[in-house]
Amino acid sequence: MSIEMLQQVRDRVMPMLRLVAEEYRPRVAEGYPIVVDSVQDGVVGLEIDPSYALYFSTDGQELFTDVYYRSSRNDVRSSAMREKFSGRPIYDRRPLSASITDIQLRNLIAELMMRHNYQPGLVHISDS
Repeated sequence: MSIEMLQQVRDRVMPMLRLVAEEYRPRVAEGYPIVVDSVQDGVVGLEIDPSYALYFSTDGQELFTDVYYRSSRNDVRSSAMREKFSGRPIYDRRPLSASITDIQLRNLIAELMMRHNYQPGLVHISDS
C-alpha cells in the first residue's frame, strides 16, 4: 500500500527534483546533485551534496520525509552556558501525509535549498 502512495508522491515531486538538480549542477561538487529514483526500494529524493539531502521514503507502512543537513557553524544564540556542536550532521525524519499538496512538496525542497545556501563558505555562489 505505501509503495503505491510513494509512487504517487514520486510522480508529482520528480519534475521538481530534476529542476533543482539542474540548477545546482554547476554549483556543487562533481558527481552531485544526485536524483534518487528507487520507488521499489522505498526511496525517492535529492542529494545536493554529501551533507544535504531530502528523501521521501516508506518503511512499508507509512510515508516519511527524511532531511539530512549539517548544523550551521555560526549561531548567534549559542553562548557559554549552552554547548553547541556546530557542523554536526542532523537527521530529521518527519511523517508524510499521503494527501500532501504540491506546495508542501515544494516547501520541503525549498527548505533543503535554503539550508544548503545558508552554509558559510559558499563563496563561489555569492562572489562576483
